[in-house]
Amino acid sequence: MSRELSMASRRDVTKKFAREYAKADRAEKSRILDALVASTGWTRDHARRAIRAAATRKGAARDQQRKPRPRKYSYDALIVLQEVWRLAGQPSGKYLAVVMEDTLCRLVRDRELGKVADRVSDTVIDELRSMSAATIDRYLKPHKAAGYPAAGLSSTRPSHILRSSIPLRTATDDPITVPGFLELDTVAHCGHTLQGEFLRTLSATDPVTGWTMLRSIRNNAFVHVHAGLEWIAKLAPLPIAGMDFDNGSEFMNWSVIAWCDDHHIPITRGRPYHHNDNAHIEQRNGDWVRRHAFRYRYETDTELALLNQLWDLVMARKNHLLPCVKAVDWTQTRSGRKKRVYDKPKTPYQRLLDTGPPDPATRARLAAEHDKLNPARITRGINHIQQQLIDLAKARTLGTRPAA
Repeated sequence: MSRELSMASRRDVTKKFAREYAKADRAEKSRILDALVASTGWTRDHARRAIRAAATRKGAARDQQRKPRPRKYSYDALIVLQEVWRLAGQPSGKYLAVVMEDTLCRLVRDRELGKVADRVSDTVIDELRSMSAATIDRYLKPHKAAGYPAAGLSSTRPSHILRSSIPLRTATDDPITVPGFLELDTVAHCGHTLQGEFLRTLSATDPVTGWTMLRSIRNNAFVHVHAGLEWIAKLAPLPIAGMDFDNGSEFMNWSVIAWCDDHHIPITRGRPYHHNDNAHIEQRNGDWVRRHAFRYRYETDTELALLNQLWDLVMARKNHLLPCVKAVDWTQTRSGRKKRVYDKPKTPYQRLLDTGPPDPATRARLAAEHDKLNPARITRGINHIQQQLIDLAKARTLGTRPAA
């Protein structure tokens, strides 16, 4: 019988006997030990130690309650943490912990902690600096949003034009190691229907540095896509080493191919309906575009101007102030499943300076932009533009114009 019992079953049997053993006389205890030895296969000495330990643990648990762990961080530190998290753009703990020092310095420098300024002290600042990522997430959990809205509609329709003449790059190929290589995509601001004309956002990201650029355009006609590509080529911090896009007709056409040839930019494409081939830009579409511009329908010139103002602020926050991680290797779990290994979080600005130093003029321009950034001012600007977009979308839904 003992060979059929697992260790968990033996512990359960021991606990059952421990209840009787604690209040039995000498003869009864001997009989209980005999039964325990027969059930578990243990020696008599080991059975005696196990049953006494079980009885002691049970009595201790009954007679003594566990004392609650004392609070490590003060209440003022928790209140200030909530405000810092809000002003920084509500990042997760693993990202906020990395930039906590820089964010605190900027907010204190620009006197942006007005709501909680009376709670800020050297002790509180030291507490915030010492918080781990897990602690930040645990304290902020009640204040985080319940979740993102449902997925938006996709307007990408695979184009068969030129498909065979463009090299394929898939998720199983070797990772990109050359800074300046861009993944491109467009996001449709169509609301709940693809009918009619609506605005789109052209997004481009560098998988090596994480640097991302966003520009809203009127539609997917080449005249607008061309203007977006020219804007990206002009403001890209590094020379464009290549472009990769999906099979959408806004990219798979002779005009875009000719533009890339004129600029000596090699191009590749992913497989139709394989979003993981363009995983970096798909992630940016959700975290940068959808999260900040929501899933409403935008059509007008006013909304186009607001979106591009919004992207200027989002790019300043995400490229300069908030870190991201980069997949660097694979490992295996104990069960044999493959698991991604990521490097330490860094901002795209830091990665840009580390992996691909831009020319002196671009470096000076980016450094000047970086030094004057104010996280709280950026957050206020984003919130203000978002409210205007919400009002415009609401007015369209109700068939009215917003008040002047």
